[in-house]
Parts: sequence; C-alpha cells; structure tokens
Amino acid sequence: MPNKMKRREPEIILRKGKPAAVIIDIDDYQEMLEKLEDVEDLQMLAEMRKKPLQFKKLEEFIKEFKPDV
Repeated sequence: MPNKMKRREPEIILRKGKPAAVIIDIDDYQEMLEKLEDVEDLQMLAEMRKKPLQFKKLEEFIKEFKPDV
C-alpha cells in the first residue's frame, strides 16, 4: 500500500493585512471542482424538470434528424 502524505492545511496569503488568496492541496482543489460541477449539474437538472416533457413520434424525429454520414 503506497504511503499517503498528510494533507496540508490551507495557507492564507495576506496582502496589506487582508486575505487575498489561499494555497490548498491539489487533491483538495480537484475535489472542490468536482463537487462544484455536481452542484451545477443538479441545478440544471432541477431547471429541466420544471419544463413539461415533450415527446415526438419516432417517424417525426427521423425526418428531422439528418446525420452527417
């Protein structure tokens, strides 16, 4: 089993005595990005569910769908 390094605590960078940036572990950063994408996907899904479903007959879809083959 590979040795895992202990994650470092975020480091806050100050500029003129005020927080300006944060340095975090790359794995923590990637995890945060994934969670943000999940939240955005859930918001989009919630919006889509507000709209009524619209169905087409297969024949109508085939007439409209023209693949570039």
